[in-house]
Amino acid sequence: MPVPPDPVLRAAFRWLEKLPLNGRARCRALFTTHAEYSDISPTQYDAAYRWLAEAGLLQNPDEALPAGELIFRAALLTGDVSWFPDADVHVRVPAELPLDAARAAAALGLSDFEAYQGIHALWGKVDAAERSRIGAAGETALVELLSSSTAAGIEHVAAYSDGYGYDIGVHAGRHSLHIEAKATTRRNRLTFFLSRREYEVMRCDPLWQLVVLQLTDRFAIRAIGSVASSWIKAQVPEDQGLYGRWEACRVEVPAEQAVSGIPRLAPVLDQEASTLLRG
Repeated sequence: MPVPPDPVLRAAFRWLEKLPLNGRARCRALFTTHAEYSDISPTQYDAAYRWLAEAGLLQNPDEALPAGELIFRAALLTGDVSWFPDADVHVRVPAELPLDAARAAAALGLSDFEAYQGIHALWGKVDAAERSRIGAAGETALVELLSSSTAAGIEHVAAYSDGYGYDIGVHAGRHSLHIEAKATTRRNRLTFFLSRREYEVMRCDPLWQLVVLQLTDRFAIRAIGSVASSWIKAQVPEDQGLYGRWEACRVEVPAEQAVSGIPRLAPVLDQEASTLLRG
């Protein structure tokens, strides 16, 4: 479903503003008989009401946000907005608003800056939840694959603590490894967030290894790659003073920086081990 047309957005705005004090029947009578609201047809008012219901704004409206911002965010969330998953790249400043977002913002009386803020507030919330879901699925899939591919002890550390700075421990004597797994379902972009804790462990722990997983839409592992700590270290910022430090860093990995498989585990893999691990 695309972002609704301007009249439907404006009608939705009026519904949200008037409904709390007037109820549906009185609102509809007002919209269809009063000259002040006659710029929008009864059919469009009805379409707006149905859209508000489908978007969940009639049942659980976020009363902390003005009606215009609520509708704008719902239009992005429920619409078929192709650029939204990569909003952090495509909308870096208010002047880069995509056409459909700019149109919706104008219809709802929002400034470019308000629309820009709304996009990133919504994107951050959705992206964090999606990253968490995909990340957990990737860890589980990798633990299962490792368990079936080696006699080494496999410990899903992240299942009980996120304080180790890595997710999976492979206990195999001098071939042990501490794997920090980052997963994605995207084929054309590998971006992950590195926490300060993960970075500090990376610097101090020679067993630490970043492993990137490309998953299918059903969370099966499609490809595995390993990224060198030296390359990661070269990408992160440096603290500039005694009283400030970064706590998380976004890193985008070019395809050529990910070596296929997990080469450091080659000595402990079974003969029948998955080629995904061997590379």
